[in-house]
Amino acid sequence: MHHNIPISPSPHHSHSPLAGKTILVTRSVGQSSQFSDRLTAAGARVIELPALEICPPSSWQPLDQAISQLSTFNWLIFTSTNAVEYFFNRLHTKGKDKSVLAKLKIAVVGEKTSHSLQQYHIQPDFIPPHFIADSLVINFPENLAGKKILFPRVETGGRQVLVKELTSKGAEVTEVPAYESCCPQHIPPAAEIALRNHTLDVITFASSKTVQFFCLLTTINFPEGITDYLDKTCIASIGPQTSKTCFDLFGRVDIEAEEYTVDGLIKAIIQWANK
Repeated sequence: MHHNIPISPSPHHSHSPLAGKTILVTRSVGQSSQFSDRLTAAGARVIELPALEICPPSSWQPLDQAISQLSTFNWLIFTSTNAVEYFFNRLHTKGKDKSVLAKLKIAVVGEKTSHSLQQYHIQPDFIPPHFIADSLVINFPENLAGKKILFPRVETGGRQVLVKELTSKGAEVTEVPAYESCCPQHIPPAAEIALRNHTLDVITFASSKTVQFFCLLTTINFPEGITDYLDKTCIASIGPQTSKTCFDLFGRVDIEAEEYTVDGLIKAIIQWANK
């Protein structure tokens, strides 16, 4: 009699919280699949659709000018790994190295941003608590009045809150485009088939731009509009900014993360699936 041998559960066994669910993850080209891997571990079938690509800014001139005048700034602020990477690549293109930053103080927002700076063997002078942009100004280690701040950032669509807050404290902020986010050219076949067949349970968005670019990207293959193909699909958003764009473009949001992180989004999707 072999009936009492325990059968090891397959990863798609019924106790996996997302078993039987198909989830379309919109993400940046080249971004790590950590989010997808964790959804897969929870039992979901994941299809990825890169809906955003990082590319150079429309002109290097503002950044080049700032690089040539680095000695006039007190602080350099980075809020993304893309800004760090594009800034240092440009510095090297211009034949300079990190020694030109010796008199500059550097502030970073975000754990990933901090790690990416350390790849260049640079320790930031200031990291706000919880790595949150909103806490940068409140906890800033110096009086901001009269400070000259260089802020390399995404060319379009970035949030303006930080610049407003710094300026209101008397800082003089120079914003320069270091990179841009662009719309990719193609939809992976698996994603197109799933959309066409209305077989997606959930579609996830982690930024406003991925929502906009997803709509732009699908116009080529779905000229009649994508909304009807999402009739059986839950729209999951990472937070209020992204949700607003979903409302604007799809007229609804079904799942919103309470904590605006990948963890928060996974939690919200599992809660929805358990209802």
